[in-house]
Amino acid sequence: MTAAAVDLTAGTVVAGSRCRSGLDPAADADTLLAAIAATARELVDRCPGRLADRWGLAVPGPFDYATGIARYRGVGKFTSLRDVPVGDRLAERLGVTPDRLRFLNDASAFALGARRLHAPHAGRLAAFTLGTGVGSAFLDADRVVEDGPLVPPEGRADRLTIAGRPLEDTASTRAMTARYAQRTGRRVDGLRELTALAADGDEIAVETVHTAMTALGGALAPWLVGFRPDVVVFGGSITAAWAIVGPPLLAALGVDTVVVVPDGEAAALLGAATHVADIDPGPASGAGVTGAAHAAGTGN
Repeated sequence: MTAAAVDLTAGTVVAGSRCRSGLDPAADADTLLAAIAATARELVDRCPGRLADRWGLAVPGPFDYATGIARYRGVGKFTSLRDVPVGDRLAERLGVTPDRLRFLNDASAFALGARRLHAPHAGRLAAFTLGTGVGSAFLDADRVVEDGPLVPPEGRADRLTIAGRPLEDTASTRAMTARYAQRTGRRVDGLRELTALAADGDEIAVETVHTAMTALGGALAPWLVGFRPDVVVFGGSITAAWAIVGPPLLAALGVDTVVVVPDGEAAALLGAATHVADIDPGPASGAGVTGAAHAAGTGN
């Protein structure tokens, strides 16, 4: 996870403020909460007297963002936090009242931050984060659209299917590396190695990536037609290999250009801070900066 100070007036992450720590997704609840709180306290120590007492936290789902209660079940991570009032527990550790913490989905945070950084005048924006899984968010101005006929269920691309199977069984790091291993008998250490092989001309690696990205684009394309975003944004670790993954994905999406955000973490942090400021303006942003935390989710 990463914690950082965000200057909402400038719309930037304060230089030198990012504090990072590793989270073991299989750890017990107290260990996870202690790690998150310790990283936040490190940020407070780095910015003495500058932080407003409010925090925006971008976390992966399933999570009850309104109440701050985790609902993780069957997702292979953070199981110990299931039904834990994360907001209340963190507020106690940070010495603030629970109302000073606001949670939102990590893909929604990325979308809000990307809009402010790269497309402030866009009416509608669709954002996707690609990594261990596929995250998504659909914005109408600064409103996250999570229901209705123009977006996938809950606004989540990972709820879609490809050939009758969950989308992430085809278009995810897990799926692509498993497919390559099945065809070659060789295991690769994540998508970075797979795309490096593709860049070096490994035909099976090229075909594996091309097939997955074409299928992903085909699954997302109808929703872009319906939602009609002014801007389509991509982030997440997979975008580091955009020269490999981008062409088949764009061809299947049926769009010519997208915005690729190189620092998706900064976008998520800015989005989390924007979210908490929109709900509770609190002190003037010139008097301090807002803390934001981003816990790595499916799209990172």
